[in-house]
Amino acid sequence: MGAHRNNHGNPCNLNSHDVTCVTTWIGKGLTCYCFKRKGFYERICITLTPLQEQRLNRLKHRMKIYFDPSRSDHQEALRALWYATYPDQQLHGLISEQWKEMGWQGRDPSTDFRGAGFISLENLLFFAKTFSTSFQHLVKKQDGKRATWEYPFAVAGVNITFMLIQMLDLDA
Repeated sequence: MGAHRNNHGNPCNLNSHDVTCVTTWIGKGLTCYCFKRKGFYERICITLTPLQEQRLNRLKHRMKIYFDPSRSDHQEALRALWYATYPDQQLHGLISEQWKEMGWQGRDPSTDFRGAGFISLENLLFFAKTFSTSFQHLVKKQDGKRATWEYPFAVAGVNITFMLIQMLDLDA
């Protein structure tokens, strides 16, 4: 499929694999959503309220914060994730073999935040604290059989944040 233009003349690039396209204009307070349905395009435009615009700007700002292992607040967030996951298990350090059990690629989880930044750690921590039962079932793989090829839970959480940023076109 070719590029569809919204009512501002800006393209919504849709190909045969895309279902939706989201284009935002923060400065103008207007958001347009282009949907492909049964061979034709439908466009819905909404005006963001000042509060919605403020929240979207705050989210976009937070997405630009990279994980910095030298910052004490980032270190504390990582420790908080550990203790939300394993409340009865002492953490031996921010660089430790223990992190692999949670699903990080190596001994130093800070290297896995490159794709989605600090917000991905915030999302994992929010999930761990807000939906602790579901979080514990997933991180400990309590439903189903364990396999030798198990998914790396923590890295999967970072990837989900990264994919949401891409799918919602928040990094544009």
